[in-house]
Amino acid sequence: MAAIDTDVGEAKAATASHGRSASLRLAQTILVLGVGAAIWLAPLSVPANTKAALAISAMLILAWMTEVMEYASAGLVGLFLFWIFGIAKPEVVFSGFVNDASWFYIGAVFLGTMATKTGLPQRIAGFVVNRVGLTYSRLLLGLIIITFLLTFIVPSGVARVVIMAPICIGIIDLFGVERGSNIGRGIFLLMTYTAAIFDKMIIAGTGAITARNVIERIGAVDVTYSFWLLAFFPCAIVTIFVGWRLTLWLFPPEIESLESRRKEVQAHFAAVIPWSPMATKASVLVLLALGLWLTDWAHGISAAKVAFGVGLIALLPFVDVLDASDFRKANLLPYFFVAAALGMSEVLRETGGLKLLTDTFLGSMEPVLSSEAVAVPVLYWTAFIYHFFTASEISMLATSLPILMEFSKTHGLDPLWIGMVWTFAAGGKLFAYQSAPLIVGYAYGYFRHTDMLKLGALLTLVEFVALAFCVLLYWPLLGFGITP
Repeated sequence: MAAIDTDVGEAKAATASHGRSASLRLAQTILVLGVGAAIWLAPLSVPANTKAALAISAMLILAWMTEVMEYASAGLVGLFLFWIFGIAKPEVVFSGFVNDASWFYIGAVFLGTMATKTGLPQRIAGFVVNRVGLTYSRLLLGLIIITFLLTFIVPSGVARVVIMAPICIGIIDLFGVERGSNIGRGIFLLMTYTAAIFDKMIIAGTGAITARNVIERIGAVDVTYSFWLLAFFPCAIVTIFVGWRLTLWLFPPEIESLESRRKEVQAHFAAVIPWSPMATKASVLVLLALGLWLTDWAHGISAAKVAFGVGLIALLPFVDVLDASDFRKANLLPYFFVAAALGMSEVLRETGGLKLLTDTFLGSMEPVLSSEAVAVPVLYWTAFIYHFFTASEISMLATSLPILMEFSKTHGLDPLWIGMVWTFAAGGKLFAYQSAPLIVGYAYGYFRHTDMLKLGALLTLVEFVALAFCVLLYWPLLGFGITP
């Protein structure tokens, strides 16, 4: 996981900077600074701290949107500005470093490292593929199922893409086709896209983790791992099977089957790491984490504490599943990014900036959100459009969810219902820049932007229909509605 995260950061930086001229970057920098200065100097009838918080937050959001700086670096600059200008107390500015959302990432690093070092993903892949069959159609379905199952033990869409990439490349090579083939495009694109989507159906990726933290902290409601999974499970099933059929339709294979090369396929999925006491201990720890997540309704231990605690157990003497070098090699930039985004949200809340945005941005939405049948399309498609202007799910959720949570509380709506619909809507994407897993998957060069646009547009519609079904027909069976 440590090496994975480092490679991901390098791939993402290379993809973001590729083809961007110095003049464009200068223009983006001027835009970021100019908008912040304009808000700061504007004759607004609001307290000085509120106006300053809005100005620095606007600069941060634009910096993330334009990727003028690396996300974590931009976030730390923003926190420093909040701090040095005395916009809020230090414990408010740096509050993001001590909440569950930030520390869940560290726990995810531990769990991902355990899974990768023991060969568990390869074993899962071999188990699934040996049972689904060796036609292209069945292998494609098997890869989606593997990606979904890995979501439970590797709580990071980026890490899953990198873990799955060698498996996918090996299958493509067995078919004997090139990168630009329909087989290559279909396999890699669907694996990448579903890795990003599944992070919203399970509290696994940093986006869903960030959303959960905001919903609990500002919405003042409990969000359990088990209920989130249960509520979105039908959407996951629809995504697996409809995504599979759409990919077969959009990218029909050049070669239908690998049945004649069965031995080679079985050899490819053979466990590369022998089963050992360390693998046994790692599997027990991963299953322990999963069991605690699924039963959080009973014990109340947060997902972050479970992930971090199990990871620390793996470091203990005589357990020795992980060692200090695994932690030293970890890329902690996502931790700083999550902490900065949450710290910015808390500063806005403390200074009254969120209330100002709530009154101006959502003041007329009360009649629209009073009906579930109307609220679902309004929230879903508003989030979909808003996401075009935020280059990161975390920045999108960290800046918009607090507003929705405040609105929900003041207008008698269920913050959990609003938060879950809005978070799920962040899964619909058309472009790679909207999600780190998509950026990483695109960097392998197996699919084009136009491929993602086609599959993304169709899956965005499918996800909307699946969400509407859950909200209107399935969630009422769970006793879950827009009004508490």
